Amino acid sequence: MFLTQSQSLTPMQRIERCHVEIMSHPQTMEYSGVILVGKYMVSKDVRTASTNGVDVRYGEDFIAKLTDADLRGLILHENLHKVFQHTFLWKHLYAINPKRANMACDYVINLIIYDIDKASGGFVKLPEGGLLDEKYRGMDSQQVFDALTQDAEDKDKDKGRGKGRGKGGEGDGDGDPSGDEGAGLDEHDWDTGDMTPEEIEEVQREIDQAIRQGQMLAGKMNGNQSAVLGALTEPKVDWRVQLREYLSSLATGKDISTWQKVNRRWLQHDVYMPSTVSETVGRVVLGADTSGSCFHALEPFLAEMQAICMTLQPEKVDVLYWDTQVARHEVYGRDDLEKMSKSTCPAGGGGTDAACVPKYLKKEQIVPECVVMFTDGEMGSWGEWSCPVLWCVVDNKNAKPPSGVVIHID
Repeated sequence: MFLTQSQSLTPMQRIERCHVEIMSHPQTMEYSGVILVGKYMVSKDVRTASTNGVDVRYGEDFIAKLTDADLRGLILHENLHKVFQHTFLWKHLYAINPKRANMACDYVINLIIYDIDKASGGFVKLPEGGLLDEKYRGMDSQQVFDALTQDAEDKDKDKGRGKGRGKGGEGDGDGDPSGDEGAGLDEHDWDTGDMTPEEIEEVQREIDQAIRQGQMLAGKMNGNQSAVLGALTEPKVDWRVQLREYLSSLATGKDISTWQKVNRRWLQHDVYMPSTVSETVGRVVLGADTSGSCFHALEPFLAEMQAICMTLQPEKVDVLYWDTQVARHEVYGRDDLEKMSKSTCPAGGGGTDAACVPKYLKKEQIVPECVVMFTDGEMGSWGEWSCPVLWCVVDNKNAKPPSGVVIHID
């Protein structure tokens, strides 16, 4: 039997008791480590609850209305934001549409709470107002955000057809299918401006370690070990390291002898020998899929490509933006590489057909040393390639190109 709400406990005491209950229950003890990360407090200034990805604040008036099961559900909700590091990973969505970003994150984690509710027999409940929809099961926050955006655009188009292009008409894209009252259960503090990149990275490591500790505890106590948390703690090879190693390998074994520069070590013995020089990487083509589902990862990917190219000094870098055809072609010489990620201008955004890239290369008589294809892997055709190709696939572990090497980017 679960403890019922006690009116004699202060709001903070209720939260502390619920923490202990969550960390003791077989279905939720795997969240024990994450609950201990950061501080938690109660305030009359908070409408419902809020987290910045580390600390959690609870609204005193709001939690006073909740049953213990609801409060446990609210606590899990806030800590799942921490688990998925929403305020760090999806801040770019907040910059596009704050309300929709909040909704996208909530839809993902509320399905997890719903599943725990069923498995635990009501130990946790999603408080009233929590967004829940089965159609988003299996999606991450970016995918939910894209779906909500599409729904809003469709809704605006319907308004435009019925009422002309006035307020709320075609193309404003600000509507949400849930209406003005459906922004989610809690508030999300996306402002991490006071945290340096190093501090954010340290918090992310701490949360990762906390997840592992919770999983270990659940394993020892015969508690639930969910596939969701298991996937988050799987060993990962940094895609940046893989990308660097692949491109660096292109220059391996390219040492050649030349008489144009005599080896000075032998001159003291009156012996003339050729010196050895290393060729740099030849022409490299970067093909970037400009479909919306992988656009969020394009900027850091381009920055990493630029850093690698600055080291390897390829003869030339061709940047191709493509969807079902090549929409833009940019060329960077060795002297231009430093400004590549800042001066580039993505174009396109329609469907996805990688076959357009090798066709374009053949048409333009471009013979690269290798092609690096950046894509989400959701396409009908991968194309036929006559040169080495490296596929950098975003958020799609199931993508299996028929040729080339694959690097998965989360």
